[in-house]
Amino acid sequence: MPVHSWQQRFEEWLMAHHMDDDAAHDISHFRRVWATAQRLSVDEDVDELVILTACYFHDIVSLPKNHPERSSSSRLAAQKTRTILHEDFPDFPESLLPAVMHAIEAHSHSANIPPETLEAKIVQDADRLESLGAIGLARVFAVAGKLNFSLFNADDPFADSRPLNDKRYALDHFQNKLLGLPVTMQTVKGKALANHNARYLVEFMAKISAELQGDYLEYDRAILARFAPPA
Repeated sequence: MPVHSWQQRFEEWLMAHHMDDDAAHDISHFRRVWATAQRLSVDEDVDELVILTACYFHDIVSLPKNHPERSSSSRLAAQKTRTILHEDFPDFPESLLPAVMHAIEAHSHSANIPPETLEAKIVQDADRLESLGAIGLARVFAVAGKLNFSLFNADDPFADSRPLNDKRYALDHFQNKLLGLPVTMQTVKGKALANHNARYLVEFMAKISAELQGDYLEYDRAILARFAPPA
């Protein structure tokens, strides 16, 4: 069966069984991660069905960021995916299940599971790229609003004299996680895209800093220099 037919079947299943209010992990997120994974897969010898399946089910279980068992989400997602494929897609190739489950388990930043296959590396990179750039910026504040976090610490927005706390301040998440993602990327293409999109986040931080100082026309050059990723 062609990969696009599997994609259609997966989307039909998700529309019927996985409609919720999590804007950061909805079906649109799965589509975007798959689209990015396809870009990273060009000229690579990979199993497209493994990547597609992992992209569409990697967040089928996604515990909230403030949940004490958050780091178990990807393992739970892999287990649930295996059950879904067995029960609702009995024609899915049994031989691919271990690779799919590993790619799902290894995609998570908090799980800290090293990806051992190229498919898993591509899925991990594609998902992490979703956390950077304009979409990543939107997701940070969508999640912060849902969890009732403050936008930033008004007295010390860039944590110069306090510990970072992205369970309380949305802007802290940039330093606590997002700006560190480029160095974790597993593929050459993924790293280049991550560095490019991380620069966008730094520009946003520099714009916030300038506005907090009453300058609405410029960017804070000190923030640009302090947080800029490699060229």
